Amino acid sequence: MKINAHQCVACGNCTYVCPMGAIYIDPVIKRATIDSNECVECYACFNGMSQEHLNPTLVRTLRKTFQFFRLRFDPEPDVCPTAAFEPDELSWPRVVRRAFSDPRVPHESTGVQGRGTEEVKTNDVSGRVQLGEVGFTIEFGRPGVGVWFHEIQKMTGALAKAGVAFEKKNPITSLMSDVPAGQLREDILQEKILSAIVEIKVPVARTEEIIRLVREVEQQIDTVVALGVGTRCDENGEEDVVAPILERLGYRLERAKTNIGLGRITNPVEVKKGEPASAIK
Repeated sequence: MKINAHQCVACGNCTYVCPMGAIYIDPVIKRATIDSNECVECYACFNGMSQEHLNPTLVRTLRKTFQFFRLRFDPEPDVCPTAAFEPDELSWPRVVRRAFSDPRVPHESTGVQGRGTEEVKTNDVSGRVQLGEVGFTIEFGRPGVGVWFHEIQKMTGALAKAGVAFEKKNPITSLMSDVPAGQLREDILQEKILSAIVEIKVPVARTEEIIRLVREVEQQIDTVVALGVGTRCDENGEEDVVAPILERLGYRLERAKTNIGLGRITNPVEVKKGEPASAIK
């Protein structure tokens, strides 16, 4: 994203819209300016503000006149009065910033908008996590913080050394140059995004091990890390295997979502030879 300096009147409205705080009024040129290093190409400024097309010279003249009489002339706070924002033609690797930061843009690898993953929240239709397994979603970044891909790689590299399996239908996995090693493409490591999710699953017996590993790596990363845990309930809709582990580790449990199996199955589970059909949930 860029701001046309000829159009901008330095009203400052856009500085409050940017979720990364990447827009500021340059005191030298007296125009709104975008820090391209911090901009994650979320398009919140372009899409979130009304674009009026007032003449910039007229607006500047009015503001100076009003200032002379110690009066204020400011546009509404959700308006760019002169439509000064102009989207850049994004090329690789910067285009990945928008893919992970603009919720309206679908990922090419999954076809899902936003961060591009259905996660374990749709386990009733995807069937990713089976009985005896635990699915983890490791979320990086937040508005105002963001995350660099080289920070995500610290986590994926550590998880890979632990021998976990990364979810194939996940945008982060699709950007790995070496999946078994958890290594991301070299050309995207210096790109910053709003947020991303890494998905893995392990046997229930490894639950505590993985949580402790994530906690350890989290201390080395300068961003917000949120851990989600998903597992299968029993036939009564209860879960008494993973929950005690989490409580022992100091987590206060909140059941974020319960899938009740009303969705259309997208990833049918193959019945292994000799395995009773009743064992497939």
